[in-house]
Amino acid sequence: MPVKRAHPIRLGPRSVAALVLVSLVGLAGIGWPLFADAGSAVTDHAADAPWLFALILPLLIAVVVATIADCGMDAKAVAMLGVLAAVGAALRPLGAGTAGLEPMFFLMVLSGRVLGPGFGFVLGAVTMFASALLTGGVGPWMPTQMLAMGWFAMGAGLLPAGVRGRPERLMLAGYGFVAAFAYGTVTNLYGWVTVGGMAQAISFAPGAPVGDNLVRFTAYVLATSLGWDLGRAALTVVLTLTVGGPLLRALRRATRRANFEAQVTFEGPVEGSPGEAPHRTQVTYDRS
Repeated sequence: MPVKRAHPIRLGPRSVAALVLVSLVGLAGIGWPLFADAGSAVTDHAADAPWLFALILPLLIAVVVATIADCGMDAKAVAMLGVLAAVGAALRPLGAGTAGLEPMFFLMVLSGRVLGPGFGFVLGAVTMFASALLTGGVGPWMPTQMLAMGWFAMGAGLLPAGVRGRPERLMLAGYGFVAAFAYGTVTNLYGWVTVGGMAQAISFAPGAPVGDNLVRFTAYVLATSLGWDLGRAALTVVLTLTVGGPLLRALRRATRRANFEAQVTFEGPVEGSPGEAPHRTQVTYDRS
C-alpha cells in the first residue's frame, strides 16, 4: 500500500490575488513615509495613517480568509488553524520582554512549511491578533505585526518542497534566522516613523531623500533593536534544530489524518424499477 503524504493546502487564483493585494496594501501602508514630500498632506497627517491602516488591513485579511476557505479550508483546516494559533499565542508571552526570546516564531516556520503559504499567512496574522488580545498589546501597531507575522509564516511555505530530513531542518533554521530580522525590520519601520522624541541622527526626516532616511533607519535599528532581533533569530534556529524534526512529523501526521484534499462523494437515492438491479447516482467533488 503506498504511503500517503501530507500536502499543503493549495491556493486558487482568487486566493493568490487576495494575498498579493493584502501584501501590496501593507507595503504601501508601511513604507509610504519614505517617499512622501515634506509638505504633502500625507506627511502632515502622519499620525492618522496608522489608524487608517488598522481599519483597512483586518478587512483585507478577512477577504483572504474567506477566499482560502473557498479553496479548501474546511472545518478540519479551521480547527487546525485555531489550535496552532492558540499554541502560538500562548508561546509568545513565555519569552517576550527577555532579549527578544519569542518561541512562537519557530512554530510559525514549521506550520507554514507543512501547511503551505496561504495557511501560513492566515495563521501568522491570526496568531499575532490572538497574542495581542492575550497580552494586552492591542494598539495601532498591531496590524503591522499581523502583516509581518503573516509574511514570516508564508515565506516558510514558499521554500523548496522536495527537501526532507536534516537538510530540511537546516534550511528552515536558516530561513528562520533571516526572516526573524526581516520581521524586526518591518515592525521597526512603523515605530521609527510614528514615534517621536528620538535623537536627530536616527529620527525620521519627512521629505528627506530615501537614501538619507535609510541611513537614519539603519542607525535606529542598530541602536534600539538589534539585540532583540538577534535573540529572536537565535532562539528560532535552536528550537528548529532541536525539536523541529518531531514537530514536523507531528504536523505532517495530523495533516495526513485530516486529509484536506480528500474527495467528497455525495450519493443520491437508490434508483431503478422493480426487477432491475438498484444503482446510485454519485456526484464527486475533488478539492484539488
